[in-house]
Amino acid sequence: MPNITSREITIICEDNYPLAATVYQSNNDVKGAVLIGPATGIKRQFYTAFCEFLASHDYGVLSYDNRGIGDSLQGEVGKHPASLQCWGQLDQPAAIAALIKAFPDSNYHLIGHSAGGQLIGLAPNAKELTSMFNFASSSGRLLNMKIRDQFKSHFFMNMFIPFSNLLFGHTKSQWFGMGEPLPAAVGHQWRTWCNGGGYVKTAFGKTIDKHYFEELTLPALWVNAVDDFIANDKNVRDMMSVSPNIKAQTLTLDPKEHGLKEIGHMKFFSRKSHSLWHIPLQWLDSHSRK
Repeated sequence: MPNITSREITIICEDNYPLAATVYQSNNDVKGAVLIGPATGIKRQFYTAFCEFLASHDYGVLSYDNRGIGDSLQGEVGKHPASLQCWGQLDQPAAIAALIKAFPDSNYHLIGHSAGGQLIGLAPNAKELTSMFNFASSSGRLLNMKIRDQFKSHFFMNMFIPFSNLLFGHTKSQWFGMGEPLPAAVGHQWRTWCNGGGYVKTAFGKTIDKHYFEELTLPALWVNAVDDFIANDKNVRDMMSVSPNIKAQTLTLDPKEHGLKEIGHMKFFSRKSHSLWHIPLQWLDSHSRK
């Protein structure tokens, strides 16, 4: 078993905002380098076991906190100007650049979790990536959910988010077990994009003048779970349609087939779901130099 090391780094974005990040690698030569794109409001420590697993198979890995989240929060969350859009336009491209700097002369891959895969077409350097593996990345469109799921999603998106932003100045998503408190603009944009079709596509020509979704041609595997009401099959296809030139494959997981009680939207990266991790590993192995 190779020796795994980790080190903390600071990523400086184009607007000079600093992001907290962690780099993992083994004592062997790396086969490729992997960026972990975090879900909305999820800290990088959530992915530690998964990062160590990839590093143990000789991949260099970088995980990071988006601005306003975890160790990348400066000041009070209620006064933070972060948005989903700047996560994609500023944070993710800086993270890609940091990955390339940490592991030069390699091949580069994104493993995106929910928003971490949804936003990739906002990064001008996304074309530096060799492949993409997304889990639970979808448009999250409320109207594509089953009626019972629409009810609770409408409550969270269209009642709780505006109420929380008005009362507290930020979205207390942690009350619903959904990661860290969110800056108000993140919650607002999340709500707006999930009420439309194509998620980020709803902002094209409005707040987003330039994007790269149609320029992406890399191979991509989009994975979801049957017990994830958010990233259901309809919403995954809805998100995939925003990048029509990607060489896309899909895979839907049933937890019962893998000896698991649940996978849902979050459990893929849990230590308890270690039995699933051969799937991204095989994907990386097939798209990395030997």
